[in-house]
Amino acid sequence: MSGVGAPDFFYREAQRLGYVARSAFKLLQMQKQYKLITPGASILDLGCAPGAWLQVACQTLGPLEKGGVVVGIDLKKVKVPCSHCDSRVRTVCADVMNLLKDQVRAMSPQKRGFSVILSDMCPTVSGITTKDTAISCELGMRALSLAVGRVRQPSSANNTDLEDCLSISEPDANEDGVLQHGGNLVIKLLESEDIQGFGKFCKLRFKKVSWLRPKATRSSSREIYLICLGLR
Repeated sequence: MSGVGAPDFFYREAQRLGYVARSAFKLLQMQKQYKLITPGASILDLGCAPGAWLQVACQTLGPLEKGGVVVGIDLKKVKVPCSHCDSRVRTVCADVMNLLKDQVRAMSPQKRGFSVILSDMCPTVSGITTKDTAISCELGMRALSLAVGRVRQPSSANNTDLEDCLSISEPDANEDGVLQHGGNLVIKLLESEDIQGFGKFCKLRFKKVSWLRPKATRSSSREIYLICLGLR
């Protein structure tokens, strides 16, 4: 698949099928390979703009009578797409970095947390590798902290080893995460040596951990996804 042809293909397919962005195919591939989402699931989508993952998540929930919910959070105000979404989808305009776990948990059904957390958060790429990697790791750490609890944010690109981040306080570090027992987590990161700590840590907390570079990823992109199944 060429770097030129692939983006054009997925862009056209997204338009043809009513998705708001080509990124829909990334989650579709993850769902096909890993069965992240089951009918009636409660899903948290971090960095949900422009809404393609909201669409795929809602689709995967099955018919409306199956239940389930999809909550998207983004810095931008995101309108729920008309196609592939129904009343089970809602969005919140907020900075994930500033939300406490209790605030996020309150967004879930009966405040019991979510069965799936999807993080597609990524920095605006500056072209400065160390800077972009540091911000990507910070966002990934926040997603992981929200999911499992007791993980702090790194303060620099040299402080991204999760083993060094355990048991160090953040405002709500003593709380459990908002991912339910047995739940699944997806985190987008930018490829670098620094991200290996994510995989090592998650293997201790989840039953199965994999790395995936979806086919719909542009050839020039360094993004890669950490797929974590079955929170222990």
